[in-house]
Amino acid sequence: MEKYHLYLDEAERRLIILCLNELRNRLIAEGRYTDCVDELLIKAAGAKKVKLKIRR
Repeated sequence: MEKYHLYLDEAERRLIILCLNELRNRLIAEGRYTDCVDELLIKAAGAKKVKLKIRR
């Protein structure tokens, strides 16, 4: 299994969490399972922050 790393700024991170939460709410309203979305929400919310230097 390949692993990928995403480097997001704070606004992008908040947007991903917001969208995942909206998807989770929609799935709950439809009576469907939310296990996968729950795992992604936990990973996104608990991801460590890394400072990078960007050279231009």
